[in-house]
This record gives sequence, C-alpha cells and structure tokens, in this order.
Amino acid sequence: MSDATLRLARPDDAAAVRRIYAPYVEGTSITFETSPPSVAACRERIADTLPDYPWLVCERDGEVVGYASAGPVRAYDAFEWAVESSVYVAESAQGEGIGRALYEALLALLDEQGYAVVYGVVTLPNEASVALHESLGFEREATFAGMGYKHGAWHDVGWWSRALGERPADPDPPRALTAVRSRAAWNDALGSLAPDDA
Repeated sequence: MSDATLRLARPDDAAAVRRIYAPYVEGTSITFETSPPSVAACRERIADTLPDYPWLVCERDGEVVGYASAGPVRAYDAFEWAVESSVYVAESAQGEGIGRALYEALLALLDEQGYAVVYGVVTLPNEASVALHESLGFEREATFAGMGYKHGAWHDVGWWSRALGERPADPDPPRALTAVRSRAAWNDALGSLAPDDA
C-alpha cells in the first residue's frame, strides 16, 4: 500500500465515514443500526467524540479508507475510565492491515489519555473481528444470546475487553484528547502505519 497515513478525523471526513459505514448498516448485522446515518449525522458524531475520545482515519492516496473511534460505555460517572471502540474499513481496503493499524493507534492514544479498559462489542459470528480483537490482547468477557434482531434473524453479541494500564486506588480523570496532542506518544501512535506495514 502506498501513501497511507493515520490522522485525527475532521468534520469534512463525514462523507467518507458514511461511505465506509453505510454498507455495513445496509448489508450486514455487524452493526445493529438499521438505516445509515446522514452525512450531517456523521459530522455530528465526529464533533461530539473528539473533545474526549479519539476518532482516527486512515487516508491512502488521498482517500479515507478506514476509521476507528472510541466513546463512553455508559453515561454514569463511575464508567468514566471505560470506553467502547469501533473500527471500520472500506471493502476495497480490507486485508491490508489497516484495521489493525487504526486499532493499535486508538489503543495507544486511549492509554495515554488515562483510560483503564477498552471494550470491543462484536455481533456474532464475525471471525475476522474476533481474530483482530484477540490478536490485540482482548479477552472474551461474555456472550449475550439473541441480543439483537436484524435482517430476519436474532444475533448473539460478544464482549471483549483489554486493560490499558493500572487501576489506581484514586484515579485521576482521563485527560482530554487535546491535552495529549503535544506529547511524543501522539506522534508515535499516528506514525504506526508505514507504507510497508500494510
């Protein structure tokens, strides 16, 4: 793969994000959304995510071909150190290491921010996603049978978790994404996809 870079998403990436995500909504049960979000809704999701959590894109030859994001598991304050992750790659770019590179960068930034644990939620069966999560050190926590109904069938959902760091007795709140942009770890994380790696 040539000319591939990881970077923070921008509002004008919304159309590309929708283009990547819509086929998963329309043709699979990987996501339980049943109607693709509009470009405006994607723009709003990016804007709402970025103050506190990473939203990354992979750009290859000037085109966004994948993205990864994180967000809260639940709204209660006690869940402040836990996040849920999402990674999607365009069909034309699958099997090239883009999903792994995005996920590795996402995990590195979340760790630098001070989050304690990341959850990957996977509609089953999905061998590729399970393999990716487990290769990155995620451990299976639970399976919820028949949790969602889409495309005429009930689907199980598996939860995987990966601890990011210590769980101190009196943890500081996670740092905002803007607070870690000047750290060396920022460039280290976003430099994790070299052309020869994918």
